[in-house]
Parts: sequence; structure tokens; C-alpha cells
Amino acid sequence: MSRLSKTRQLTLGLRGVKNFFGKKPLCVSFEITYSCNARCQHCHLGGMIKDEKRASPEEFGLRARELGPVVAQISGGEPLLRKDLKDIIQAIYRPQRPPYIVITTNAALLDEKKYRELREAGVDEFSVSLDYPDERHDKFRGIPGLFRKIENLCLALKGEQDKGITLSCVVHRYNYQELIKLAQKAYEWEVNLNFSTYTWLRTKKKDYLIPPEELPGLEKMIRQIQEFRQAHNTIFTSDYVLKGMVEFFRHQGQPNCQAGVRFLVVNPDAQLSPCGLILKNYSNLRQLQAEFSAHNHCTACFTSIRANSEKPPWVLLKDNLRAI
Repeated sequence: MSRLSKTRQLTLGLRGVKNFFGKKPLCVSFEITYSCNARCQHCHLGGMIKDEKRASPEEFGLRARELGPVVAQISGGEPLLRKDLKDIIQAIYRPQRPPYIVITTNAALLDEKKYRELREAGVDEFSVSLDYPDERHDKFRGIPGLFRKIENLCLALKGEQDKGITLSCVVHRYNYQELIKLAQKAYEWEVNLNFSTYTWLRTKKKDYLIPPEELPGLEKMIRQIQEFRQAHNTIFTSDYVLKGMVEFFRHQGQPNCQAGVRFLVVNPDAQLSPCGLILKNYSNLRQLQAEFSAHNHCTACFTSIRANSEKPPWVLLKDNLRAI
């Protein structure tokens, strides 16, 4: 967050307090397309969707004003497939005011020129998927050469201050032993790193869950991550989220989901859904909260958007101060 002016930091903080106590979302994910150029092993999306009903940039901008989130995450699918992505960003962006804009991307279509163009349009941060510290990432995401492409982009920007790139790793049974190597790679590339917990809701594949007998190994790895974070401060994931990750794998669930209250999704057609994993459509926030959130008993995820939006207020304050 260090590139943000003091004025914008203050307005983001005040918006966060207002939304937290006013039952409005801290984070809204604008899933602007379900089309994707990847075939990720942990995801139900992949391939191009013909005749997809898509809202205009102006409609997404209206949703952003209506919902007033602290963070607007522009995702998909793969958001860079939309040719009007720059217009969507500009429709959501407000100088010196919320929201903080994050693009979630696999980076296959993100080169230095596109990075600078979107940065200029208003993107605060690029959340770039990276699940392995080498070419195994290509197989997991279904895009040959993807690891090297991400590496080349990060190295091209190396030395620049406040570049706004965070590598995002989905933690699962087959990569948790690689987390410290990913942390070292992010430090080498001078970018940040965040961890998100695998969920089976997308694909029903429970074999990616870390089984009970391997949890001591995960806990050992997390201790290494905490030591690395203390030394280098390039890891975004807080102790609260790391602890919740272990508990999610231990119990294969996490109770008290606040989808629709702390976070929600705007679909490609600008209808609302409680999250990207439960695609029920609602026309407005009041309807979503009354018909879904008030009766929500889902426990099947602890993804990054949920984990970070559901932090207690004192944890939110502490973590955001550390980020600044």
C-alpha cells in the first residue's frame, strides 16, 4: 500500500470502519467474465464462453458506487480477456478515494506494456497466480511457459519501487512443502506473496486437501514462513489467516461464513452472488443478505477473499498498519 497517498489511506480506513459496522462488504470481486485461457487443476472454469452476457463498464461502475467496497477485485475467469478491461477499471476507479483496485490474473496476457497501461488506468495491485516455484506451475495451470513469463515480467520491473505485484499461491496437498521456496522466489523478484487455502467447492476434488497426518508438516512450513516474513516483510498473509488455514484442513471446513456481508461477487452480467463458488443471482444487496446470508451455513472454503474480509476489527487494523 505504500504508493497510496496519506489522504487515500485515510479514506480507505474510514470506508472500512463504516462498512464493517454497517454490514456492507469490505471486498467485492467483479468477475467480469467466466472465460479463461487456462485449465487450472483446482478450478471449474477454463475455455471460452460463447455469447456470454456481459455488463458494460458503466454498469460495473454503478455497482461499485452502490456497494461502496474498500477493495474492488477485478477477476474472472481471466479478466485480461476482456478488451474493455481498461474502461472497466476507469469506471470503478475514483482518485484519492476507495476502492483499492486489485486485478487477479494468471498473467499469461500480462506483459510490461499492458502492466503499465492498466497501472495508469487505476490498478493498485496485480494478484498474479503462482503455485509452484518452477515449471510445475505450467502443468497445474495448463499454460506452457507460464512460469517463465511471470518470472520475466517480475525481473523486467525489478528495482522499481511500489510496483504493486503480489504472487498468489493456492495452498494444497501437493505444493505446501514448496511454500518457503515460493517466498524466496518472491523476495528474489522483489514482489510480495499471499497464500490462499484450497477449496473443493469448485471441482469436488478432495484429494487436494491436506490430510490430518500431514498437518504437522504444514505447521512446520508455516513456522518457516512466519520467520521469513519477520525477516523480509514480503509476505502479506497474516498469522490469523495462516492459523485459519491449518484449522480448515484439520476440520475440512470453517464455520460462520459471512459471504454477502463482508464480501460478495458481481457476476459478468452485473447480478450479485454471495461468492464465486455459490452462483445464486440477486439483484441487490438487501435481497442477497435476506435470502442467502441470513441462512448461510456453508463451511467449505477459507479462500483469501473470505479469510481477509472476516478478520476481527483489531486484526484488520494491525494487518493494514503492517502493510502500510
